[in-house]
Amino acid sequence: MTRQPSRRRFLVHSAAGAAATFGAVSAPAVISAQSQARVAGANRRVRVGLIGCGGMGNGDLRDMLKAGAQLVALCDVDDRQVSKTAASMSKQFNQTAELTTRDFRKVLDRKDIDAVIVGTPDHWHALPTVMACQAGKDVYVEKPLALTIGEGRVMVDAARTHGRVVQMGTQQRSAKHFTDAVDYVKGGALGKIRLVKTWAYQDWMGNIPVKPDGPAPAEVDYDMWLGPAKLRPYNENRFHFNFRWYYDYSGGLMTDWGAHMIDIANWGMGVKAPKAAVSVGGKFGFPDDAEETPDTQQALWECDGFSMVWEHATSIGQGPYMRDHGVAFHGNNGVLVVDRGGWEVLPETETKSGKKTYRMMGEPRRGAGNEDSHLKHVQDFLDCMDTRKAPRSDVEVGHNSMIACHLANIAFRLKRRVQWDADKEQFVGDEEAQRLLMPQYRAPWVLPKVTKPTSSAAR
Repeated sequence: MTRQPSRRRFLVHSAAGAAATFGAVSAPAVISAQSQARVAGANRRVRVGLIGCGGMGNGDLRDMLKAGAQLVALCDVDDRQVSKTAASMSKQFNQTAELTTRDFRKVLDRKDIDAVIVGTPDHWHALPTVMACQAGKDVYVEKPLALTIGEGRVMVDAARTHGRVVQMGTQQRSAKHFTDAVDYVKGGALGKIRLVKTWAYQDWMGNIPVKPDGPAPAEVDYDMWLGPAKLRPYNENRFHFNFRWYYDYSGGLMTDWGAHMIDIANWGMGVKAPKAAVSVGGKFGFPDDAEETPDTQQALWECDGFSMVWEHATSIGQGPYMRDHGVAFHGNNGVLVVDRGGWEVLPETETKSGKKTYRMMGEPRRGAGNEDSHLKHVQDFLDCMDTRKAPRSDVEVGHNSMIACHLANIAFRLKRRVQWDADKEQFVGDEEAQRLLMPQYRAPWVLPKVTKPTSSAAR
C-alpha cells in the first residue's frame, strides 16, 4: 500500500523546527538527506536496500515490499544469492533493484535509500547497522542483534545519536497472542513469579558431517564474507546457514532461538538483564560432527526476585510441557506457557490436610490464529519511520534481550559463573570475561566510534 501522508506531515513539521522526537532525540538529528527528499517527493514509497540475501533477508524484503516499500538495492558477497533474490522479487512484485553489489557501503552511499535491511550473518550485524545510522538511514536488523554485548551497545548509541529507527527482527513482539500472554503475566493472576523457563528443542536440526577446507566458490567474495572475523580457510560447513554453529560468527542455538524466547521472558518480567549466569552442556548428541557450539545446553540466570532457565537441544523435540519451544512463567498460583502456536494457563496446586486443591482457574489454550506477525512487525517498522516513535523491537529492547544469551555463552565458554552489572554493562571483577564484551576486529575493519548520547538525549 502507498505510504500515508503522515510521513510527509511529520518531516515538513520537523524541518520547520517543530519539537518532534525519537525517544528523546531532538528533531534535527532525525532529518537526513533522504528524509528531505521524501518531503520533496510527497508520498513516495519507502526505498529500501537489502544487505544479506539469505533466507531471513529475503523474508524481510518480501514483507517490506508487501507493505508498500520499493526495492532499490541488493547486496550479498555471494552473487548466486543476489541472482536468486532478484529473480524472486521480479516474479512476485515486478520490482528490479537499481543496484546490485557485493559491498554494503555502496548501498549506504545511495542518498535516495531510506532504510536498509541487515540480513547478514551475526558477525556482520553491527558494522552495517552503525554505518547506516551514520548515513541517516533507518534499519531493520535481523536477530540476534549483535555478535557481542559491546557491539549491541554501540548499535544502541548510534541509533540514539543519529535519531534513527532501528527494529530487531523478533517478530513475536508484534504477535497478538504473545502480547495477550504477556499482559496476562503482568496482570498478576499468576501470583508471585519465581521461575521463568525458556527453551528450544529443534528436532529438524541434525548433525553436520566434517568436511575439509577448500577454495571458495568463484561467485563468492570470501574475504568480504569474513569481514571483521578471524582469517580462516574457506569451509562449506562455516558458510551460509551453518555459520550459526561457530563462535566466530554467531552463538549457536543460545543466541539464535534465545533471541526469541528470552525476549518474551524479559518482556513479561520487565527486566533489563540478569545479575549472574552459569551454563553447562556440550556436544552430547553428535560429539564428532563439525559444529563448534553445543548441541545440548542449559543456562541458569540469577535475576532480582526470580530465576530464569534456558534449555536447548538439536535433533530431539520434546521440550518442557511437550513443546519444542516456549516460555513458561511459574507463579505461586499458576503457570502460563506460551509458544508460537498459542498460550494457556495451568493452575498450581496446594495440599492441605491431605487434600490437593487448585489455587486458581486455568485458562484453556488459545491459538495464534492466522495472523502474520512477521508482516505486522515489518509494518510496525515502516509506521515508526513515519512517527519516529520507538518500534516494538526497538534496538535497545533487542540489546537488552540479547545480554542474557551472551552472558550464558560466556559462562559456558569460561566454564564458570559470571556476575553482571546491568547498569554499567560490565562484568563484576572479571577481566577475562570483560575481554569477551567486544570482538577483536580483523583489519582493516573497525567499528566506528559513536559519541554516546548525552543524558538529556538518552532513551
